[in-house]
Amino acid sequence: MATDQTRGVLPDHRIEAMIAEGQITLTAPPAETQVQPASLDLRLGPVAYRVRASFLAGKGARVADRLAEFEMHKIDISAGAVLEKGCVYVVPLMEGLNLPQDISAVANAKSSTGRLDLLTRTITDSGTEFDRIAHGYNGPLYAEICPRSFSVLVRAGARLNQIRFRQGQAVLSDDELRTRHAESPLVSGETAVIDEGLGFSVDLKRENSTLVGYRAKPHTGVIDLDRIGAYDARDFWEEIHTDQGRIILDPGAFYILVSREEVSIPPDCAAEMSPYLAMVGEFRVHYAGFFDPGFGHGQPARGVLEVRCHEAPFVLEHGQVVGRLVYERMESLPSTLYGREIASNYQGQGLKLSKHFK
Repeated sequence: MATDQTRGVLPDHRIEAMIAEGQITLTAPPAETQVQPASLDLRLGPVAYRVRASFLAGKGARVADRLAEFEMHKIDISAGAVLEKGCVYVVPLMEGLNLPQDISAVANAKSSTGRLDLLTRTITDSGTEFDRIAHGYNGPLYAEICPRSFSVLVRAGARLNQIRFRQGQAVLSDDELRTRHAESPLVSGETAVIDEGLGFSVDLKRENSTLVGYRAKPHTGVIDLDRIGAYDARDFWEEIHTDQGRIILDPGAFYILVSREEVSIPPDCAAEMSPYLAMVGEFRVHYAGFFDPGFGHGQPARGVLEVRCHEAPFVLEHGQVVGRLVYERMESLPSTLYGREIASNYQGQGLKLSKHFK
């Protein structure tokens, strides 16, 4: 069992040790930069299965057996294949797990994945929740992929989601957050909204600009996920302008917006965007929820918000609280920090589309 001194999110050097000890299994040698400061990127295997519907394995069942129920056809993605907008795919990953009984894991989409409205979730054998891996899990991992706004070209080895390992429970209490914020600000602004995490709001009155966000166009071409900085944003996105401090979200539309606050993740912490709460409004914020140690630390950075409106049009106002960050302590300091020793695409970011756009 984890002690008070060993509880926390496992850093990069612990993840590397888990690989060496066979607690993380690989069907191919690890890729460069696959181990991040507080997470491990997960890689697509060479085969994708087009399925009739999203599913969870359920207690006592294997994903492979459920695939036989729902599979429509198999696709070889080793050299590249298109995953069509509006379809659901399941892809066995190159990584599997043989976790000790005191370690659990949580998965999430990577930043660039979420910014493309590419719904990507991790499923496991006997799983009853997406993206949650139980203590001591021993088995394969699968990515469920549903492109929502754009069809995408993917290849084996692509990294669409990531996994974070925890030993014990290490969520910082509101009192601990207030103490840390008083010592070194975790968020910009006059008053920090701290209530079961650190609240953040949307920026719809940007300084010196009426551009407040982007809305995905409904009919576009294919995005090759390996092509960085290759696409003209105008071919895929409509700019959203306002000088009134509010916008109306359209049902079914997908938006890229930005937080009003700059956020900071200290080196001894990691953070995760909390799930959408129904009482906030008719929308969901953020598919990609991991913030690594060092994000925004010493170099101010805002949170980019991936927003999808639900059934009814909804008026979003400047400064409206739309989500919160839940902070956790690291089990130990990572060897590298986000944005410093590693090449991090979104350090110091403001309103920014994914790295695929010019």
